[in-house]
Amino acid sequence: MASALVPPTPPGPTVGRFPITGLVRRARRIKGLGQRQMARFAKVAPSTVGKVEAGSLAPSLAVLERLLGAAGLYLVVVDQEGRVIQPMADRDDVHDGAGRRYPAHLDTILDPEPGEWWGDIYGLARPPETYHRSSADREARRRRSQWEVRVAQHRHLPPPPIGQEYY
Repeated sequence: MASALVPPTPPGPTVGRFPITGLVRRARRIKGLGQRQMARFAKVAPSTVGKVEAGSLAPSLAVLERLLGAAGLYLVVVDQEGRVIQPMADRDDVHDGAGRRYPAHLDTILDPEPGEWWGDIYGLARPPETYHRSSADREARRRRSQWEVRVAQHRHLPPPPIGQEYY
């Protein structure tokens, strides 16, 4: 019964649940290209297109992108609702003094206020930037921020509390 709910995995290499062989063939069909024409536009050998379509070659991401690009298609990342996910911007202010990037999953705090840095309880000098480590605190702050931004949608609800647990 459970196997009827899960779609079968297609044979050969895939992008998510989609077989690469079918994606490349569909791209050729959309643009009306033969394998040699697609290879020329994608700057790959004609045998590469044939092997990818036959499922005997799993292309690198760069080659797959070029093959699909020959038909005017792009690879994108989408969430479960089908919304396109944009990459995070690379900013200079999210690097520490040694040039290391702060972890992407943490919210960076520039010029932390008293109480926003764990070292405050020990009397340590406050850094120019830090981040919240507590996942519960981060989620509480995000809920509060979403409520403030979308206040028209949440006007009838009381504001969520601001997280007090820092580390």
